[in-house]
Amino acid sequence: MKKFNSLARLTLILAFCVILLGAYVRLSDAGLGCPDWPGCYGEVLVPESGQQVDDRFERALVPEKAWKEMIHRYLASSLGFLILVLAVLAFKNRDNPDQPVVIPFLLVGLVIFQGMLGMWTVTLLLKPAIVTAHLLGGMTTLALLTWLVMATREKKIVPVLYKENRLLLPLTIFAMMVLFVQIFLGGWTSSNYAALICPDFPTCQNHWWPAMDFGEAYRIWREVGVDYEYGILKADARTAIHMTHRFGALVTFITIIILAITALKSQTASIRKTGLLVALFLMIQVALGITNIVKGLPLYIAVAHNGMAALLLMSLTMLLSAVKNARKV
Repeated sequence: MKKFNSLARLTLILAFCVILLGAYVRLSDAGLGCPDWPGCYGEVLVPESGQQVDDRFERALVPEKAWKEMIHRYLASSLGFLILVLAVLAFKNRDNPDQPVVIPFLLVGLVIFQGMLGMWTVTLLLKPAIVTAHLLGGMTTLALLTWLVMATREKKIVPVLYKENRLLLPLTIFAMMVLFVQIFLGGWTSSNYAALICPDFPTCQNHWWPAMDFGEAYRIWREVGVDYEYGILKADARTAIHMTHRFGALVTFITIIILAITALKSQTASIRKTGLLVALFLMIQVALGITNIVKGLPLYIAVAHNGMAALLLMSLTMLLSAVKNARKV
């Protein structure tokens, strides 16, 4: 179990790196750095120059963007391999009552689907629905790996008051659901290039309620064959997407801060410590979100915003595990 836990931790770290690199690739406009899949211009490695590119590829080679995309694919493939190893080990250890078996196999199915979404991201030319689904799949993978790490570490039975546990458990689950919705809204904002449509804060375009087109903003599926790089929506639709993300951020903040305060009042040390971590990540995330707006979406701040969302999800998963493992007295 110790070896399994160590491998699960390594896989979790790699998953976090894949999410960060994926955000960097998307935000640096390198998502179509390689117009084919799984290779790059028909090669395993990025071609050295445009002269080596087959004439059938209409998109010109930009080596810097192509290498960003391919490194992301290499890391994602490595992540898939480690998840497969975890599933094999879990199956071998299935007689151990402490060995989770279902989650590793769920992760195998999820990572295969993630690979398909990665392919469709390229072949469907950054279709927002696919890009956002790819982000949600990555975050789900991260949450399941975090749960797997927590489930296979050495357990210490910690007593917790029944009333306290009865409140924290549903509140943590609800907070995770709210965060997932907010991550969807963030992915939808990014994939539709709506992050910069409101350059001011807390107003948008110097208005508290600017002109918005919600109907067009949330048409999930659009025509195939359109190049969605840099976005195709008009300003009113992008404004609606941006403002929904802001409103979602407010709801998410209120929900998670209530959870964090409740956890900090716990009589269980592990729950208090995790609650403090949740509160810290939440505050940093809010600061990064506001900085993105007022500073015009600096690349590394935007990537950090994605990374902090991942850390916040991980901390909520850890809190859920701590609450679930606490015994009622």
